[in-house]
Amino acid sequence: MATFKSFDGKQLYYDEQGKGSPVVLLHGLSSSTKGNWQDPGIWTVLVEAGKRVIGLDARGHGRSEKPHDRAAYANDAMVRDVGAFFDHLGLQQADLVGYSMGAGTAIRFAPRESRIRRLVLGGIGGDPAKWGTSEGDARVRRAQRWISGLEAEDPTVLKDPVALGARKLFEARGNDLQAMVALLRSNRHLAGDSKLDGIMAPTMVVCGDKDMTPYPLAEALPHAEAVVLDGDHEGVVVNPELAKAIAAFVSAADQVPS
Repeated sequence: MATFKSFDGKQLYYDEQGKGSPVVLLHGLSSSTKGNWQDPGIWTVLVEAGKRVIGLDARGHGRSEKPHDRAAYANDAMVRDVGAFFDHLGLQQADLVGYSMGAGTAIRFAPRESRIRRLVLGGIGGDPAKWGTSEGDARVRRAQRWISGLEAEDPTVLKDPVALGARKLFEARGNDLQAMVALLRSNRHLAGDSKLDGIMAPTMVVCGDKDMTPYPLAEALPHAEAVVLDGDHEGVVVNPELAKAIAAFVSAADQVPS
């Protein structure tokens, strides 16, 4: 078990395996390094591709500290965690792979960040020009429905299928529900002020064909390609083609002179 103290003293857990060029993995909401990367086999594929694979459990998740105060997640706390993590490991250059929430963290961390060699953004997309508009507001309303499910004293009385589904999923994954509520209540949603033009690293935006489209986001980034694989938002994670696509994309950088 490896831990480090982040910028505000919160203790965060990480796992590491393999040798070679480093690949840092950031998981999705309510998941963990184990759930998002190790159990689906993505971790193993990257290790076998000759990578030093490093997975960070985000604050509030997995084996990391789980504060119940929403302020602990505000002001880009997770983004600052990634910077502190790079500092802790002494990484001068690494590939960064994020999925869903982790991709949202990565896309905030990446602008003008010279330590990122290649960037993979999974499970996010759509038109960035509409982030923070009514389309973005729909995501906020969905998060509010999740919160109502997580805060219910008796989940058996929940009538909203979205609220009930969130409650069942978060409990099945062993989440601290109070920490999840604090996170969801913090201001962490992608908005139109994202500094996409500052992301200089070659980027792959990858989504399932039953999830959102990756093409508008890829077109808005300076050096990006879009990939569509079979699956919905959850299902594409266990699609073996996702692991292959990530491994091929980050391994391609090994052939490019530094």
